[in-house]
Amino acid sequence: MKITNIAGGLIAATLVAAPAMADKLDDIVSSGTLRCAVVLDFPPMGSRDADNNPVGFDVDYCNDLAAALGVEAEIVETPFPDRIPALVSGRVDVGVASTSDTLERARTAGFTIPYFAFTNVVLTREDAGIDGYESLAEHTVGSVAGTYEGIALEEDIKKWDKGGSYRPYQSQADVFLALSQGQIDATVVTSTVASAIVAGGKYEGLTIAGDAPYLPDYVGLIALRQEYGLLNYLDLFINQQVRTGRYQELYEKWVGGDAPDLTIDKVYR
Repeated sequence: MKITNIAGGLIAATLVAAPAMADKLDDIVSSGTLRCAVVLDFPPMGSRDADNNPVGFDVDYCNDLAAALGVEAEIVETPFPDRIPALVSGRVDVGVASTSDTLERARTAGFTIPYFAFTNVVLTREDAGIDGYESLAEHTVGSVAGTYEGIALEEDIKKWDKGGSYRPYQSQADVFLALSQGQIDATVVTSTVASAIVAGGKYEGLTIAGDAPYLPDYVGLIALRQEYGLLNYLDLFINQQVRTGRYQELYEKWVGGDAPDLTIDKVYR
């Protein structure tokens, strides 16, 4: 009886003495600022306006998340290859950066349910002689290193083995410049980006040459993988963005038309 009482007393003392563990969600609210990693050379998801202010779907999404948390949003310009390093190093709290939810990345970062879905197309020059995805087999192509479309494109060039070659680049802007200057003949990018680039006129002579036969590219918000409280909150936030109509509103504003479905048939989430 005495042993039981002593053991019970030790457990109770331990529970009382244990400090309350704050998580990243608490830290963000306490700091009053939400630092979002956003890619700003990826219109219409992220770019800069004439006054050099960040704009785009991902920028608005970060602002919406900050408003829901009752804090100020801080947009941290983050190139594609630096999205997860910026998160792991503590330079940002959350990635709102069109990050494809690959299993490899999920070993380092925590992913939410999808908040956006992309389809991909071939972007080329009008004089390159490319009329579809399979014609890339004999050409020099390029994409941003480590991206969903870049990995798929490099694998297909190697598989075809018809004289084509693949060149990786550090940013989307580098890819578009290389394409316009003739260093590469084509790239594969999301339909949203391709339409914005062609319509924008910054790079003359670019055209869309059909779809790339990739699965839809589902992208999630990212946070540190051990921050379950924050990740759960982000999942619910995405859910509410959809059910309140805000997702469709932002899609219409930055892309146009009906927003793509974020669910997959026969999958529970």
